[in-house]
Amino acid sequence: MAERVVVAGAGHAAGQLVARLRAEEFAGEIVLVGDEATLPYQRPPLSKAYMAGEIGLERVLLRNQAFYDDNNIDVRLNTRVDAVDCDAKSVTLNDGEKLEYTHLVLATGTRVRELPVAGAGLSGVFYLRSLGDADGIGTALKTTPRVAVVGGGYIGLEVAAIARKAGCEVTVLEAMPRVLARTTTETTSAHMTELHAGHGVWICTGAKVASFAGDGGQVSGVVLDDGELVPAEVVVVGVGVLPNQEIAEAAGITVNDGIVVDARGATNAENVWAIGDCTRHPSALYGTTLRLESVHNAMTQSRVVAANIAGKSIEYNEVPWFWTDQYDAKLQSVGIPDGHDQTVVRGDPAAGAFTVFALKAGRVVAAESVNAMREHMDCRKLAGAQAEVAADVLA
Repeated sequence: MAERVVVAGAGHAAGQLVARLRAEEFAGEIVLVGDEATLPYQRPPLSKAYMAGEIGLERVLLRNQAFYDDNNIDVRLNTRVDAVDCDAKSVTLNDGEKLEYTHLVLATGTRVRELPVAGAGLSGVFYLRSLGDADGIGTALKTTPRVAVVGGGYIGLEVAAIARKAGCEVTVLEAMPRVLARTTTETTSAHMTELHAGHGVWICTGAKVASFAGDGGQVSGVVLDDGELVPAEVVVVGVGVLPNQEIAEAAGITVNDGIVVDARGATNAENVWAIGDCTRHPSALYGTTLRLESVHNAMTQSRVVAANIAGKSIEYNEVPWFWTDQYDAKLQSVGIPDGHDQTVVRGDPAAGAFTVFALKAGRVVAAESVNAMREHMDCRKLAGAQAEVAADVLA
């Protein structure tokens, strides 16, 4: 059989991978299998400009159909890989077709973590993961007076900002003591809370959802565990995601809250690779393994795996990088602040432009910049090197 790369999944990482394979002059067959009806697209705009109606589908797509046609990439939409046979080097699609491969790339992504509470099936309760989800929420916001957002992470706060700009009354319900608790320092968390409050959003922390109230099949509010009812005609839930690792696990591929790969992006199965949000990869920088949900991770892993399939030997060793746009604030963060023992603030949060450095034993392990894009480039170098820098120098 001629060389054939089968890609299971057609998200951001997969779209980048197939393009990089051709850029690396891979001349074999490429089959891209995705269960959505749309060509690979960017997910970050879904909770930002796309949901707000500021950009359309053509701006969200990674590439148009002509690119795939011109590069002889066989795109199978509305199709999924149901099973992998590592011994036979083949996959079975949901329509029963079997495809042999010389290389298989698992780019299966993640799915939303659902709240197992009464009323979860009511109309008006949304989760955000796909283009269709964003369309549904965006349409609902046009006619909805009150919105409750469950979860104060990046996605939840981005949706809250869009809903507020649409004129809705917005309440954010976060179970942790503060928003962005898993990803940012207390200083940045406090600033983002004040930012939303200044735009009229009510943020309630320590709020645990007991159920969703409804009337005639339509959601009417969120019931908290203390019995309080938060009225809302639309509820958007953003409480994390789960890696789609089931077909890998069933095939005997090692998983551990993600499909386990080495620094080259290879799994424990011969010629089976994995990329993007579904993976758990080693981090030499942090001395552990990480599963990251970020575009930067997805795109960089895709470039590494494409190069390795094409015959090179490249390893992934990147410092994690994230970003979010909310109102007029651009927050960029680099590194992982877990376990930091000191923070240093440069600039003035009250003025809306500043950087927070998170240090551990005197070394920069993470940095968060709000409206300080030029300065943040230096932050990425410091966090990537875990540089030892005196606090007075950073300030």
